[in-house]
Amino acid sequence: MRILVTGAKGQLGNEMQLLSKAHPHHTYLFTDVQELDICDEAAVQACMSGEQIDLVVNCAAYTAVDKAEDNPELCHRLNAEAPGILARAAQAQGAAVIHISTDYVFDGTAHLPYTEEMKVCPNSVYGTTKAEGEQAVLAACPNSMVIRTAWLYSPFGNNFVKTMLKLGGERDAIGVVFDQIGTPTYAADLATAIYAAIDKGIVPGIYHFSNEGVCSWYDFTMAIHRLAGITGCRITPLHTSEYPAKAPRPAYSVLDKTKIKKTFGIVIPHWEASLERCLNRL
Repeated sequence: MRILVTGAKGQLGNEMQLLSKAHPHHTYLFTDVQELDICDEAAVQACMSGEQIDLVVNCAAYTAVDKAEDNPELCHRLNAEAPGILARAAQAQGAAVIHISTDYVFDGTAHLPYTEEMKVCPNSVYGTTKAEGEQAVLAACPNSMVIRTAWLYSPFGNNFVKTMLKLGGERDAIGVVFDQIGTPTYAADLATAIYAAIDKGIVPGIYHFSNEGVCSWYDFTMAIHRLAGITGCRITPLHTSEYPAKAPRPAYSVLDKTKIKKTFGIVIPHWEASLERCLNRL
């Protein structure tokens, strides 16, 4: 299979590149904005047909949640319009799409894990544009999978784990919110799940993926410092109201992963085991 991976310099894109070595039976084209502007429909169509792409894995997105509130047009272009462009080009080429989305398509007011059948109800620019991107992909290319994920981290780029490690080494004390509940996702585990879907064969629809288990950002930080051996930094639990942000955050965004586990026969590690694996790489 000839596979195009967009957003290849991001967290998930980098993990996809590393794991591709374990899946050498496919041919890969890894691109970021320098190689392919996914907002340029003509460029995308030319790339897809010229490279005879069989599958697009779209890891590209505008993910700066607070900045999105001030840049709604750019966020919409990258998160809503570009996925539609990729999906239309894939459909014209007879290719499939795996599109990565987010827990932010929900407002976080539930108290039980979100299933794929639950109605989306975003309450931020980022979440709204990601929900529109999902719809654009599924409408334009029926042979598509949307995988929603949450709290993504890896050894690459900027993420919560690396920030907490840095602050733990610089400060005597930090405050972290304890009333936002979800599940961290190690990007390497998500990449593994994507390759499982590729190898088993695309089954169209919406799927949820994060690591197993549940925690707050406060619990997550406590585990990061404990596993990293950081002892000189006191971590204080904060209410969300004490840590004002431009975009509202889901208070509860645990994703139910039953569907992806059953469909592709995958076993998902607990978030703490995966965190330890990531810290060992760092």
